[in-house]
Amino acid sequence: MTQPWWKQATIYQVYPKSFLDTDGDGIGDLPGITEKLDYLKKLGIEVIWLTPVYQSPQKDNGYDISDYYSIEPEYGSMKDLEQLFTEAHKRHLKIVMDMVVNHTSTAHHWFQESRKNRNNPFRDYYIWKDPKPDGGPPNNWQSKFGGSAWAWDETTGQYYLHLYDPTQADLNWENPQLRQTIYRMMNFWIDKGADGFRMDVINVISKNQRFPDDADAPPDARGKKFYTDGPRVHEFLQEMNRNVFSRRIEMMTVGEMSSTSINNCIRYTKPDRHELSMVFNFHHLKVDYPGGKKWTVARPDFLKLKQILSDWQTRMHAGGGWNALFWCNHDQPRIVSRFGDDGPYREVSAKMLATTLHMMQGTPYIYQGEEIGMTNPKYQSLSDYRDVESLNAYRMLKKKGLSETGILDILAHKSRDNGRSPMQWNNRKNAGFTSGTPWIPICPNYPEINVEAALANRQSIFYHYQKLVALRRKYPIIVEGAYELLLPNDPAIFAYLRHGEAEELLVVSNFFKAPVTFALPDSVPANRYDSHILISNYSDSPTDFRKIQLRPYESIVYHLTRKPSRSQLHQ
Repeated sequence: MTQPWWKQATIYQVYPKSFLDTDGDGIGDLPGITEKLDYLKKLGIEVIWLTPVYQSPQKDNGYDISDYYSIEPEYGSMKDLEQLFTEAHKRHLKIVMDMVVNHTSTAHHWFQESRKNRNNPFRDYYIWKDPKPDGGPPNNWQSKFGGSAWAWDETTGQYYLHLYDPTQADLNWENPQLRQTIYRMMNFWIDKGADGFRMDVINVISKNQRFPDDADAPPDARGKKFYTDGPRVHEFLQEMNRNVFSRRIEMMTVGEMSSTSINNCIRYTKPDRHELSMVFNFHHLKVDYPGGKKWTVARPDFLKLKQILSDWQTRMHAGGGWNALFWCNHDQPRIVSRFGDDGPYREVSAKMLATTLHMMQGTPYIYQGEEIGMTNPKYQSLSDYRDVESLNAYRMLKKKGLSETGILDILAHKSRDNGRSPMQWNNRKNAGFTSGTPWIPICPNYPEINVEAALANRQSIFYHYQKLVALRRKYPIIVEGAYELLLPNDPAIFAYLRHGEAEELLVVSNFFKAPVTFALPDSVPANRYDSHILISNYSDSPTDFRKIQLRPYESIVYHLTRKPSRSQLHQ
């Protein structure tokens, strides 16, 4: 069976604000992306995911849209975007646009109209509720950015729902007129040249219409169960598919799924359900959240990491769903600082993390700078931070009595701004990102870690990623093979098999700096295979896969082909 093109593709996420500034205002822009298309083509990726470039007050870095049909001036113009589409398509690169339809900015004209009076035609575009008898919010739901999920509007005497920042008002997906308005807007971007959409927090668009109090959940999670994978979400996505996605047979869609379940994600992505191509889930990136708490410094739970990734691999495969594979994005710290080593073992640990992920089943994503091993910037002062979630967390932790030093240490590990420091292009002023003052500080290690240096070194992380991208296109087993976790309880080794008809891939990774020995389990009959190394992060990894002395962060992929049986030899 012919696989959809996006199953063997690799996608590169561009965060425009931090990618490349061409006009000296300190903010990355659309012409900067166009300028670097040949660099991305060299990496081998097929798709660019563009985070929001629509008009926005930038309270949440563009995820608060005030006009879906206009480009934010700090990024450029509609003409600049059209030029990016044209130049990308010339190079056979596709562009996936980020689409935020759970909420809009309160600066959007829909919301401005809706708050004028209760009878306004746009009132029902949002979720408005009367206060409780005591005047308080309609229920005890909490915003994901902290505090109540409801904001009071003095003019009309009601509260509006905001699951995120108070300037991000949730849209009312129960309103069929709103839904059709959204679909028309999405089709506008398809007509402009978009090849697909990444759907922001798409699994929270349907809310339990009783809007009950949540008595059982921890305080910071109240309400989640009443809107996560909500009652009509699959119905809404199928309607969106009919009205938008099915217009183009080649279209790719990916849904960002907040606190979701595997069963729901199978339903979101199973082809015969006609919803989405693939989904992001974040469970594997919460293994350093002890007790579910993000704002603390903790070592990742390695056994839990293996278990979560493996559960998603096996169950999504069995159910006919499809994973999006990723370590990094604009909302996550840099993975080499988080699960690897950003000191002496930065290069080998970055390659190890890349190999472990890219050999799994799903469509892999590379976040800008990941391909050169960019690290967390380790900001020293609160004035270095820009992220609304991080600034809210600072105030919350301060109220709890934590010291300034302790809070800054937490932010240096967990802030979303860790993934937003500007792209490091070279060792010159501001890492080649801007000739002006960057909107957020540059990571201080840019003189050593930059694109120019990576391209000049054939053993760099960049070329390791380039090879991984090429291997996915060359070996169908990476796309199609079933997954089997080996040594689930080993405290240092992440090893797994990918199964094909007459071949296997054996992936063995040491996730720590201490050397460790890998012994092939007896369940894998080594004498039945011929083997060769597909990729390794050391130049002299052993060819014998039965017992391996793994060095710090060593990662090896063996391609195992089954030897012919005696009967086959005599045929």
